[in-house]
Amino acid sequence: MWRHPQAMLYATVGVVALGFLITLEFAARQYGLPGPITNQVREVIFAPKSGPLLYASMALMMVVLTWRQRFIAAGAAIGIDVAFFLVRWAVDAKMMFGNGALWVILAYAVIAVTRRTGRERILLLKGVGLALLLVTGRKTGDAWLLITSKTRPAVLDQYVATADHALGNPSWLVGRIVRATGPIGAHVLDYVYIQLAVAAVIVTLYQLRNVAAERRFPRHHLVRTFLVIGLLGPGIYMIFPVVGPIFAYGADGGHFAVADLWPNTPPPITTPQHMPFDEITPRNCMPSLHTAWATAIFLHSRKGPRALQFAGAFWLIATLGATLGFGYHYGADIVAGVVFTLTIEAGLRSLARGWDRSGIQLVAHGATVFAALLVSYRYLPMKMAEHPWVFGPLVILAMASVIHRYMQTTKLWDPKAAPAQAPEPQLEPQPELV
Repeated sequence: MWRHPQAMLYATVGVVALGFLITLEFAARQYGLPGPITNQVREVIFAPKSGPLLYASMALMMVVLTWRQRFIAAGAAIGIDVAFFLVRWAVDAKMMFGNGALWVILAYAVIAVTRRTGRERILLLKGVGLALLLVTGRKTGDAWLLITSKTRPAVLDQYVATADHALGNPSWLVGRIVRATGPIGAHVLDYVYIQLAVAAVIVTLYQLRNVAAERRFPRHHLVRTFLVIGLLGPGIYMIFPVVGPIFAYGADGGHFAVADLWPNTPPPITTPQHMPFDEITPRNCMPSLHTAWATAIFLHSRKGPRALQFAGAFWLIATLGATLGFGYHYGADIVAGVVFTLTIEAGLRSLARGWDRSGIQLVAHGATVFAALLVSYRYLPMKMAEHPWVFGPLVILAMASVIHRYMQTTKLWDPKAAPAQAPEPQLEPQPELV
């Protein structure tokens, strides 16, 4: 197996990922908290943080199984969870399901190593790896958020809030709209916001529906985009730390907030400066990764059936409403998140199909616009706030230029159905010349 370049590639990626996780584990322990590895191991026995995520991860693994094996795996997971539920109920412990799904995933990892060989082993290990990557990605994100709050004592919210005047302070506007909808609207948006990974799994299951029959994975699918977004996004957090309007300008920020302004009173236009903040709130606003992930779901749902397309559009709209309406993000974060996703998606699609001039130009365009947005938010916020009718349209046009170029380029990449050829006319046999 190790003579195959693909196996070597997967082994290298695995070693790098393990090293990254170990580094985050040590970094989290420096601050007296468990890291992603410890948190994941705990969920083998203790109540998981998110049961739906574990079952969604198991569903991803099951794309490589036969229908009989899927029923057995699902039954085993449910049975294990029922046993855990009864024990927790008896000892009055925290109630949450999901342990059974994690046990089944780990069991199939053991089966792949001990009971499978050749291509079947590789396929099953890919399925298990896909499931564990989704779970581990969530734990890694939690560790990253902790690190941003501990290592970035000052935040740049005043810069982003000032620049956001060019966009009309959309977080303040949407925040008032969400409050006006009452508890029903807030609960719907909250559910969409929290269960974003589950929506991604639904789209991915459609994309991977033929894996069991074809015995291979497609070159590109949604999970790849999700993981790369989650890997690169926190790096931007470290460069551009922002906590969000509900913390910097709302009651949730306590005495660290500028004032209790969100969502009723837009912030005044004053010269922005770095502001110190607590060591608890994550600096996870720039760019908005929830917007980035929802945009990725929308893009990948476009080739599905109509119901999936409607679901992808709904999830994107609802996520935008939640990120702005709950005061978690500024409008500037949303714009950056869209550009961020399109650039990553363009790069991954180019990697899957082979780099060419159009792919390189598309990625370069997206990266340039993304960098220009961050530089503008940081160094031109007063200009943007004082001239909103100039800079507001420019920001939207910059985002629209990336969207337009992405649509035009990927349209050329998509395979076109060959037109059906008309049958050749049959010639009547000619009499032989004597």
